[in-house]
Amino acid sequence: MVAAIVALGVVTVAFLAGVWAVFYGVLQLLDVGIAARLAFGTTVATVVTIGYLEYRQLETIEYLADAHPVDRETAPDLYETATRVAAQLGVPAPTIAVSDRDAPEALAVGLRPDAVHLVLSLGTIDALDGDQLEAVIAHELAHVGNRDAMVMTAASLPVVLADGLGSRLDRIENPGWAAVVTVPLGFLSTAVWVVGRTITARFSRARERAADRAAAEATGSPAALASALRRLDREIDETPDRDLREASSVSSLSVLSLEPDEPEKIMLGPEGETEPSYWQLRKRLYRLERYLFDTHPATDDRIAALAALERRQ
Repeated sequence: MVAAIVALGVVTVAFLAGVWAVFYGVLQLLDVGIAARLAFGTTVATVVTIGYLEYRQLETIEYLADAHPVDRETAPDLYETATRVAAQLGVPAPTIAVSDRDAPEALAVGLRPDAVHLVLSLGTIDALDGDQLEAVIAHELAHVGNRDAMVMTAASLPVVLADGLGSRLDRIENPGWAAVVTVPLGFLSTAVWVVGRTITARFSRARERAADRAAAEATGSPAALASALRRLDREIDETPDRDLREASSVSSLSVLSLEPDEPEKIMLGPEGETEPSYWQLRKRLYRLERYLFDTHPATDDRIAALAALERRQ
């Protein structure tokens, strides 16, 4: 994790230096006398604007999960379990929201421990028994205790900035002379996004393992979390790809990745029976993408780690 943090710091500095260099180069071509200072100010303004616009989207996560708040009266068992687990982990009791989706979602949303929303889908609640659901809630609230929302928000800074810059450059139509700025910035944002996303995914996988350990210690039952992960993994396999794509916006935050195992396959031909010639290549590229960018360790690896923890107890 230390190596990942250092690498993300280097990527962030490289991104900022690259943005400054592009603006400085253009201003030098225009023979502007204070090119260095003006490039610095433009870089700061660009980064601050992108950061504000991107991180403001954190407030929409609960909306993306299509969840509605519940309380002690409407969901007494769920409320009692979440409150008890929060006390075991030493974090404030969360606000609970339930999604009507069948996809097995479970996530904790919020940068501050005292303003966390625990979001669970009906797919998760219906699939798990009491001990399993308690273990999943403990995993999510362990993220709160570990300040993972704040840590990952800071760690994803280069990815967020690069993605925000790239998306805004894509909206520019017929850039004309502005291409001298937009083209190099486009290459820079793409490179930083790929490198930053790869490092951030590795960091996220480490945080998931840490949350597994903390949850197992809090509940005293690594086996309960292991069985919950196994059950939810089966539920994901049985969930239609269409439903998984609807939940993909919160996949990186959920207890398990909600990404389909394979990309969507669109058959060709009059009867829709012909496999596209590029299908095998598309599958390989998709697997490479998952290998580089997956935010969760393989479920089998997590279950094996929990089994080892169970044996040591």
